Amino acid sequence: MGDRYETPLCKRYASRRMQYIFSDDFKFTTWRKLWIALAESERALGIPITEQQISELKANADNLNLDRATEIEHTVRHDVMSHILAYGEQCPAAKPIIHLGATSCYVGDNTDIIQMRLALEQIRSLLIAALRAVCGFAEKYKALPTLAYTHFQTAQPTTVGKRATLWAYDLVCDIEQLDHALANLKLLGCKGATGTCASFLELFDGDLSKVRELERMIAARMGFESCVPVSGQTYTRKIDFNVLSVLAGIAQSAHKFSNDIRLLAHMKEIEEPFEAGQVGSSAMPYKRNPMRSERIASLSRHILSNIINPEFTAAGQWLERTLDDSANRRLAIPEMFLATDAVLSLYINVISGAVVYPGVIARHMRDELPFIASENILMYCVKQKGGDRQTLHEAIRRHSQAAANEIKQNGRTNDLLDRILADPAFGITRDELDELLDPSKFTGAAEAQTDAFLAEVTAPILAASSDGAAEGAEINV
Repeated sequence: MGDRYETPLCKRYASRRMQYIFSDDFKFTTWRKLWIALAESERALGIPITEQQISELKANADNLNLDRATEIEHTVRHDVMSHILAYGEQCPAAKPIIHLGATSCYVGDNTDIIQMRLALEQIRSLLIAALRAVCGFAEKYKALPTLAYTHFQTAQPTTVGKRATLWAYDLVCDIEQLDHALANLKLLGCKGATGTCASFLELFDGDLSKVRELERMIAARMGFESCVPVSGQTYTRKIDFNVLSVLAGIAQSAHKFSNDIRLLAHMKEIEEPFEAGQVGSSAMPYKRNPMRSERIASLSRHILSNIINPEFTAAGQWLERTLDDSANRRLAIPEMFLATDAVLSLYINVISGAVVYPGVIARHMRDELPFIASENILMYCVKQKGGDRQTLHEAIRRHSQAAANEIKQNGRTNDLLDRILADPAFGITRDELDELLDPSKFTGAAEAQTDAFLAEVTAPILAASSDGAAEGAEINV
């Protein structure tokens, strides 16, 4: 609606899939599924709940009356109670047994875990799609020599594909962390107001075995193998931090990738996709700004700054529970997932459509390679031409400084090779220099490292995974 704020994460960036996972429809339908799982499990363990009551709950599980729940909440000032009452109005026979023995966190915390599990699965599918695209890029350009940089100053050459393996390995690390978080995600279960199961012990006349079986049955009905072993009223908020730390790690990887693309775009070596009708600047029509990479950096920064919320929330809990986590978690958890979903969708788009300019890359290599190859030239002229090492070292030092001065002071091209050719002390020919300055001779094991990484590290991950939910890779603007 135009007269109220709506988060850009939904309007502009995140996929429909991720928006649905954190929607009211999903959240409150899951609450109802949890109430049904509770009632069914209690009935199976001997609590007098009828099949008619269960059937009534199931018949209305998706029949959400959210407007009525909101109306009730204005009176009772309690979100869970308002939904219990609204559900009860639709299920008059089952109304007396809805939420029997439970506390608010039974639906709240368990739903949070269910949402985070589904959201992590969506993020994983996007990570796999991103990794697959980066690996394809690395394979394609594994032998293309390019200048490498340390401190953003020219260093020993690498290949375009080897550089891409650095991006890929960051994603591999993220997948490993995500898989660990996903494998260790457990439901809260049904532990009552302070985590002691007192209400359920009362319900089952002190039979602890039935209380334990109740929790096991609920977990199974909700698709989980187990629940957290102990809790207060809530599960430890360290779980939120552990999950959201995975997203922060992805943001680190994506931000680094986007920075590299922006630097390379400045040098006109690699560009992100630029569509036929796309406008780069409202003032300068010739511009092709790396706006998608900039958006990756921008949203990643939001994720990275947001990780402080679960840190403080986990640290700030009082005893068995305090409610100062509630409003914060309503914002922090969905926003970090929505933003990560958007970041990975952009990542996939950028790397899949990246344009490489080998001619520019080769020109930059030619500009710097004479300096990089100076030691090779020195060794060749000593070994093959019988030159004096010390004399030639001094000559190269003088010629290098003179050539560099002309480049910096007068904007001229690098003429170091011409200076060496003209110096009789070297006695080297143009053909010999061209052979010495073959760029592929300066990239070390870059191509072999790329082949090994793709075969040994990423191929098994990709072979064991599918892009099943990669339809989330939507770019809206």
